[in-house]
Amino acid sequence: MQKNNALGSMILTLTAIIWGTSFAFQRVGMESIEPITFTAARMSLASLAIWLVAFLLGRREAKNPPKRSVEEEQLRRKSTLLGGICCGIFLTAASLFQQIGMVTTTAGKAGFITALYMLLVPIFNFILFRKRNSILVWAGVLIGVVGMYLLCIKDGFHLTHGDTLVCICAFLFTGHILCCDYFTRNGDPVRIAAIQSTMVFLISTVIAFLAEEPTWEKITSAVIPILYCGVVSAGAGYTMQLIGQKYTDPTIASLLMSLESVFAVLGGAVILHERMSPREALGCIIMFAAILLVQIPVKPKKAASSGF
Repeated sequence: MQKNNALGSMILTLTAIIWGTSFAFQRVGMESIEPITFTAARMSLASLAIWLVAFLLGRREAKNPPKRSVEEEQLRRKSTLLGGICCGIFLTAASLFQQIGMVTTTAGKAGFITALYMLLVPIFNFILFRKRNSILVWAGVLIGVVGMYLLCIKDGFHLTHGDTLVCICAFLFTGHILCCDYFTRNGDPVRIAAIQSTMVFLISTVIAFLAEEPTWEKITSAVIPILYCGVVSAGAGYTMQLIGQKYTDPTIASLLMSLESVFAVLGGAVILHERMSPREALGCIIMFAAILLVQIPVKPKKAASSGF
């Protein structure tokens, strides 16, 4: 399968835009509903939306079945089921650690620490799978970290208990990205997304009833944010992530998806009329420069001899 495909990069960039703009809706939703209840509600809608898409695609495939051997079909089903379960576990754990950590840390620090998966992905991809990256990709990752720091960190950097929890979240998101890369090679990305979202919904629902007090009144009071973050951000976003990663190297995918922080700032400025400081603007420019850098094609021979 060809990686670093332009189609995959376009899909993941659009995914980052969707995720970035959802921060504004999440902020509005948090005014009237607890975070885990909000997660459970949005993922219930995401599950329904993705399963509907998977059903429609399954019917279309049944009319024109692709030519696969019995072994290929078995591998596809196994990769889809295991992929959905593994990705769902990583995504649920990452989301919960991030949400709990944000209680005792700032949103800016949480955003920066979480986005460190752009640095962790290539490191773990090399340690676990011996996958190398070109010097341009490593330069883009490091430049992206600098841009993210300027964008998110404003009042110094001191680790707190919440920061430590968000650090764990960054490692879990790294696992999620690598898991998506591994299982989408042979599995169905839409069905993986459907299984994944169902797992997040079920686990977060149980935790919400144990740790919070969910009510229909709270849910209906945040219905617009829940609809957007459920159908668009989680439903379309996580499905597009899995489809985009099918065609994109995980290191470049992590850098593209980290643009959600840039679009979160831009979305806050447009939707919530928040002002962007010169430091934040510089961070955005540096992040976009990093993205452009990793898109520069490198000859295979040079790429194989560079990087880790």
